[in-house]
Amino acid sequence: MPRRGLILQTRTHWLLLGLALLCSLVLFLYLLECAPQTDGNASLPGVIGENYGKEYYQALLQEQEEHYQTRATSLKRQIAQLKQELQEMSEKMRSLQERKNVGGNGIGYQGNKEQAPSDLLEFLHSQIDKAEVSIGAKLPSEYGVIPFESFTLMKVFQLEMGLTRHPEEKPVRKDKRDELVEVIEAGLEVINNPDEDDEQEDEDGPLGEKLIFNENDFIEGYYRTERDKGTQYELFFKKADLMEYRHVTLFRPFGPLMKVKSEMIDITRSIINIIVPLAERTEAFAQFMQNFRDVCIHQDKRIHLTVVYFGKEGLSKVKSILESVTSESNFHNYTLVSLNEEFNRGRGLNVGARAWDKGEVLMFFCDVDIYFSAEFLNSCRLNAEPGKKVFYPVVFSLYNPAIVYANQDVPPPVEQQLVHKKDSGFWRDFGFGMTCQYRSDFLTIGGFDMEVKGWGGEDVHLYRKYLHGDLIVIRTPVPGLFHLWHEKRCADELTPEQYRMCIQSKAMNEASHSHLGMLVFREEIETHLHKQAYRTNSEAVG
Repeated sequence: MPRRGLILQTRTHWLLLGLALLCSLVLFLYLLECAPQTDGNASLPGVIGENYGKEYYQALLQEQEEHYQTRATSLKRQIAQLKQELQEMSEKMRSLQERKNVGGNGIGYQGNKEQAPSDLLEFLHSQIDKAEVSIGAKLPSEYGVIPFESFTLMKVFQLEMGLTRHPEEKPVRKDKRDELVEVIEAGLEVINNPDEDDEQEDEDGPLGEKLIFNENDFIEGYYRTERDKGTQYELFFKKADLMEYRHVTLFRPFGPLMKVKSEMIDITRSIINIIVPLAERTEAFAQFMQNFRDVCIHQDKRIHLTVVYFGKEGLSKVKSILESVTSESNFHNYTLVSLNEEFNRGRGLNVGARAWDKGEVLMFFCDVDIYFSAEFLNSCRLNAEPGKKVFYPVVFSLYNPAIVYANQDVPPPVEQQLVHKKDSGFWRDFGFGMTCQYRSDFLTIGGFDMEVKGWGGEDVHLYRKYLHGDLIVIRTPVPGLFHLWHEKRCADELTPEQYRMCIQSKAMNEASHSHLGMLVFREEIETHLHKQAYRTNSEAVG
């Protein structure tokens, strides 16, 4: 139930309780005033034997009559006042009930030629039905995708960086911060006070008490706005001592938040098959395996690695690296496929996907120069669903460390370079190579197009096939996925379009705008510094 509905219902209950107490008070005052008055110290006429005349009793009756007339007038005035207050409260109740039921009062949408629903609640639900919440929309190209923005309690990771050009914002803009705080609170309300139709079971704490989630249990969230429908929110919560995640979907159809669903997600048994196509680049593979050992073997422990190697040169080195990891960590969940042919990324991923013979599995298509965290692997599990959703995270691509850290003798270790700063890297929103999807969806859609040769095109082609289908494509920047810088070589045999894409990627990967500017104007800067030094020395001599 939306929070506004809960507030209205609570107000109605309090008004009814107030009316009942008010009526009880009026009845009590009436009985009190009408009860005969007694005085324990006064003598009643005729008891002691005193003689009273007729005038005395007439005066006594007149006094009593005036007293009761005064009290009756006072009670009539109080009753009239209470009637007025009761009428005002009734009007307030009627207004609250109308707001609760969202009754139609001729509300229409002038910008739509179709007849607008007469009931606002019906209209808001129709906005959810039209939005891409429960089923994917068929889109003509990648330019029609509305990407998600991701956020935690403290930060927002955004594609639209605004004037600051900060890929990571802290603190977030006030209106955005207030919006996300409200959304997290609404998600907690849904989890802690579930409806009967929610797909979640009641859980008890360690002492048998009801399990209550709070904001510290919020892991991550995603949101996106369809400008003609509303804003969709995907929220994930998890208790530190539990394995299951709680997933809440909310939608704001330009009005109050409306719960779409609340469900429990168990990813404890979800294995990810990481597929890496490779040719030569054995040093990069050794660095990749170091990250793989730390994250996948020591932390996650639910990973299978598939390496598809092209050619003979360097194959023995790759085998040696894998055998070394096996002996050191007792890790045997890997497959090495050798292809004696020219490197083709799409071909390698197709072969890697089909090499798995144990039924359904979640696949992560990865490159050897990618660094990922354990948190990203859980994001991969949470945002891909067979027959429902595929996950296309936006990678944060690091610039050339030799330029970024030119003022240092040597660049810092890779782990210290993993920061989201505008001079250290950028969101690689034009790249579609890293993706999490289930094997059944990949095979159903036909996999990669083998007619695409060379650099980059096969990723976009597969991405477009999903956009043309019914699956929901989750597109969002994620903080735990980095593309490590390496020197690019654009081959002469590429088509003009592919060569242009390669050069564009190469230029963007090198350094930020400001750092590139410093390189372009390096001679001018050095000339200026020499002039400044000469002027300073001349003034000192003079």
